[in-house]
Amino acid sequence: MPEKQIILTAEGLKKIEQKLDHLKSVRRRDVAERIKQAIEFGDISENSEYEDAKNEQAFIEGEIITLEKMLRNAKLIDEDEISADVVTIGSTVVLKDLEFGDELEYTIVGSAEADPTESRISNESPVGEAILGRKVGSIVEVNVPAGSLKYEIVDIKGA
Repeated sequence: MPEKQIILTAEGLKKIEQKLDHLKSVRRRDVAERIKQAIEFGDISENSEYEDAKNEQAFIEGEIITLEKMLRNAKLIDEDEISADVVTIGSTVVLKDLEFGDELEYTIVGSAEADPTESRISNESPVGEAILGRKVGSIVEVNVPAGSLKYEIVDIKGA
């Protein structure tokens, strides 16, 4: 079964590369030092510091494997293909909530770099999926667990 392609913006790619570099160059070294110190305490069979350090080491190695896999399967968004005419991955979109009148601004990104706290929503999220391929003035209805939401696309900004 082919691995899922990870869609990334240039900014998202840079963040993943930085995180991977930090894990490999800083966190690996730190946890190795903690393991070394824990071993120096003696009997490791009842040494909680050793257990904690080994668990952290396993977590870090798992993160490294995950990030390396993401980079291997990454598809970088070509910023020249991000249009202001239609919503695509990489577009920043202003939506008007038709029930409350609020305006919301989201950047559509791949699921690997989605972060709703930074207004970066996935193309696979209900809202992201509903607005992809739409133009300014389009009205979209999004089914969410709480019910149905209606938005109007007010503005689309390209890269």
